[in-house]
Amino acid sequence: MIEKLLVANRGEIARRVFRTCRDAGIGTVAVFSDADAEAPHAAEADVAVRLPGNAPSDTYLRAELLIKAAVETGADAIHPGYGFLSENAGFASAVIDAGLTWVGPPPEAIESMGSKVESKRMMADAGVPVLSELDPAEVTEADLPLLVKASAGGGGRGMRVVRSLGELAEAVEGASAEAASAFGDPTVFCERYLETGRHIEVQVLADTHGTVWAVGERECSIQRRHQKVVEEAPSPFVDEAMRAALFDAARKAAQAIDYVGAGTVEFLAGPDGRFYFLEMNTRLQVEHPVTEATTGLDLVALQLRIAEGEHLPIGEPETRGHAIEVRLYAEDPSAGWQPQSGILHRFEVPAARREFEVGPGVRLDSGFVSGQTVGVHYDPMLAKVIAYAPDRRSAARALASALAGAEIHGVVTNRDLLVNVLRHEAFLAGETDTAFFDRHGLETLARPLATVDTVRLSALAAALAGAAANREGAQVQRRLPSGWRNVRSQGQRKCFRQGDDEIEVVYTLGRDGLRAEGFEGVELISAEHDGVVLEVSGVRRKFAVARYGGTVYVDSPEGAVELSVVPRYTDPDAALAAGSLVAPMPGTVVRLAVEIGDPVKTGDPLLWLEAMKMEHRIAAPADGVVTELPVVVGQQVEVGTILAVVGENE
Repeated sequence: MIEKLLVANRGEIARRVFRTCRDAGIGTVAVFSDADAEAPHAAEADVAVRLPGNAPSDTYLRAELLIKAAVETGADAIHPGYGFLSENAGFASAVIDAGLTWVGPPPEAIESMGSKVESKRMMADAGVPVLSELDPAEVTEADLPLLVKASAGGGGRGMRVVRSLGELAEAVEGASAEAASAFGDPTVFCERYLETGRHIEVQVLADTHGTVWAVGERECSIQRRHQKVVEEAPSPFVDEAMRAALFDAARKAAQAIDYVGAGTVEFLAGPDGRFYFLEMNTRLQVEHPVTEATTGLDLVALQLRIAEGEHLPIGEPETRGHAIEVRLYAEDPSAGWQPQSGILHRFEVPAARREFEVGPGVRLDSGFVSGQTVGVHYDPMLAKVIAYAPDRRSAARALASALAGAEIHGVVTNRDLLVNVLRHEAFLAGETDTAFFDRHGLETLARPLATVDTVRLSALAAALAGAAANREGAQVQRRLPSGWRNVRSQGQRKCFRQGDDEIEVVYTLGRDGLRAEGFEGVELISAEHDGVVLEVSGVRRKFAVARYGGTVYVDSPEGAVELSVVPRYTDPDAALAAGSLVAPMPGTVVRLAVEIGDPVKTGDPLLWLEAMKMEHRIAAPADGVVTELPVVVGQQVEVGTILAVVGENE
């Protein structure tokens, strides 16, 4: 029996495992890096152990520190979560050698699936359909398009799509460097790339007594940078015949390696319904909640019972209803999916419950709470939001509504993109292949929920809330209207910026109410420092307003709006020189492609930044010559640091 469990992970998955442990009466141990010292997962465990440092290589990837923490706290088992060391056979062996219970598959099974090259060969021998491996040195035009993939690891890192032979060398180099950084193994290979494939995966569970379950399939086709964004169960693409074939292939894959525990067999399916083995994830998946919702199972609880030697019941569980999960990331889709960092001032999803629960509704699995800092050391996923309903359209509607009503202040997220996807007719029709973003246009899908009119009304609400806050804090004559004068010459003015646009609000508050330039038909019902009610052409609309320094967040049913207060006076010395390229996020310079004096063309790579486990290409904004390059490889940079300057050719 497991009495005390250490979770060798962080954030959302650590909290998820702890929740099941609390229900089962199992003691919990957390580990945390210095960056995670105030993280919720560290606070929620019975005891927590510090791992000195911030980088994964110094903390969550240090097997000896994790095992030491387990031994010193009296833990008798370790759950690896996902990511980090969850698919590291050496770590699994070390846990077992230390006399601890490993909540995962045998090290031999992990090792056999650890190399995508070797695992494909093994699956082919077991009768599982596979895509043939291609040697990068032998690729021809006939093989295009193809995908360069890291042999170790996953999560979209170390992957590049190649559509011309001229791109191949750079793709191999970039994928290899990223794979070495993320997984410690630079090995890459190539395979045929299906432009319109469907990413279908099967959840498997296997006990130590020979029982193997195939517990429903999931579709995870909507991806960015080969990382999943939207996941659902069951797949709208899979019929009963295909489902039976998928389940059979998944069981064969698990049996071929004597698998034990929870795992996922991933396939890529073409438009004709034929599918091919991609990889087997020898761990719990990020998207496991959609399977839990449609089966009523607690997959973490089953992992623990299997680790304790229990039998799985005879007969696989039935599925019912439909579940959809989205990954809420701190990133800007309209800026090339750039990760974002900073203080998450407020993070609430009022429509969602935070605990695992069976039945219709919306569930939130998150590693973050209000007031926490989103750092640069780890993946930028803030939360998973999951909706379960009797049918697919109902689940999509509930999830879109919950996301639209979320209050997220402090970092840019992909929330509006997710809502647009969930409400898109192609999504609702089940047309969800891996080309979804390309087909429907990222610019369209990433558009803000708030319209131009909503932004203007939100700016007016922000100005009125600010005025109310000033009056609430006034020391004398607090009951006078904001901006009151015996003889008025002009209205009050407030200027905001949203992106590249400036919005000026000119208004007067008098005995006859609100008069605002350009807002005909708008009446003020009430104004408080944190909320404003406006009547617009006879319709009352509520705006919640929050201010943090020079940034104002306005939430309304019509969409969330972030506004920057434009100061009355600006410092001319703060302006950047023309052609300056600044760091869009904190990170590390990992490669330079140019030197001072080099001529460059628009779009040419200048350097690469590594942040949040991904490499980010910094490209020339125009034709010219590199006049400044004030950074070096290995240098840590903050947001706004000048990386390079491209001047005009003389």
